[in-house]
Amino acid sequence: MSPTKRRATGVQGRADLHIHTMASDGTAGVAQVLARAQEARLDVIAITDHDRIDAARAAQAMAIKNKLRVQVIIGEEISTLQGHVLGLFLEERVRPLRSLRRTIAEIHEQGGIAIPAHPLFPHPLCAQAGALRAVANDRDPACRPDALETFNPTIFGTFPRARVQRLAKELGLPGVGSSDAHVLEAIGRVYTTFPGRSAAALRRAILAGTVKPGAGEDHTVLESPAIFARQMLRNLIGLGQDLRGVTRPIWTLGGERHGRDLGYPESHKRPVKQR
Repeated sequence: MSPTKRRATGVQGRADLHIHTMASDGTAGVAQVLARAQEARLDVIAITDHDRIDAARAAQAMAIKNKLRVQVIIGEEISTLQGHVLGLFLEERVRPLRSLRRTIAEIHEQGGIAIPAHPLFPHPLCAQAGALRAVANDRDPACRPDALETFNPTIFGTFPRARVQRLAKELGLPGVGSSDAHVLEAIGRVYTTFPGRSAAALRRAILAGTVKPGAGEDHTVLESPAIFARQMLRNLIGLGQDLRGVTRPIWTLGGERHGRDLGYPESHKRPVKQR
């Protein structure tokens, strides 16, 4: 093998697989997220808003159009009856509030990758050990997760981390690290390393089990409530935008319905309801 090829195979990319935007409970728009990902020198990011993929689609299109270094995966943090799961490399939105088993199967049906998010924290949003063992050992391979999020810097990830790492080892699942970013400065704070630099290489690495949680720092005691306060402020601003949009058509019948800005071009527009 030539020295050039040896260097190429040794390249380690960095991916942040769990990022939120204003389209769900994040505080930044798509353009800001992309700029921050570039600054953090990430190779791949996944936009994983709660139960929607519109901002992820917009981010991927924007990154391609502007020929950015960072590649964008269309993802979704899906609410299942047993906790949240990250669906990556999606083509279509996966409907929420179904079983973890069915959700993983639907992710795989469209060629995606399924990773339970912040597992084992004692909260309904987090899958517990029994549910994870059940799907990991399911007789149907399509219902099995592809990895576990073993390094999440939020309170959901810090408390059970040692147990999550042991469970991933027990189940033979690779661990990934993700920022679970809801504010710009958190993007890239935790990441996953993988052989290569592209989204396609990342996908191969997850399936081959050659990914590893990268370096990172947990949120401090003061950071968590400050981030929550910023999320609440963003939600209040959005609520005000929605209310303004609801009243406007009363005196402009037939005009465009406007609502909250979801953080990507034209996202504030709402179609007129057909009667």
